[in-house]
Amino acid sequence: MLKLTRKVEYALIALRHIQSKGDENISSAKEIADAYGIPAQLLAKVLQQLAREKIIDPVQGPAGGYRMKKDLESINLTDFFELLEGPVGLMDCFFDSNCNQHAQCNIKSPILKINDSIRTLLDKMSVADVMK
Repeated sequence: MLKLTRKVEYALIALRHIQSKGDENISSAKEIADAYGIPAQLLAKVLQQLAREKIIDPVQGPAGGYRMKKDLESINLTDFFELLEGPVGLMDCFFDSNCNQHAQCNIKSPILKINDSIRTLLDKMSVADVMK
């Protein structure tokens, strides 16, 4: 089954929340976690990763939190997913050839076509497109 990981879901939820606050307002991890019922510890790690990647700006201090830094139009979904979870692919063998069936696999080529189509679609969509 093709689906987004919780980490990606939480990142998108947090970005939409932070974006809705505007450029000058700050959102804390606790505020976002409480608003959407997200585990605070996991969300904090996701937000830290987004800050390391310079998508959001961390604001220090007692009233600290995060605010938008990067324009979400400039980040395509492939890059965003790979930033959080690694390579986008239907099967692990596209990135790791330790599969016992790799040499004689008879579905590698058709799956590669599907994978390429999915990547092309994700390349054409920005994170901002998801926020609409």
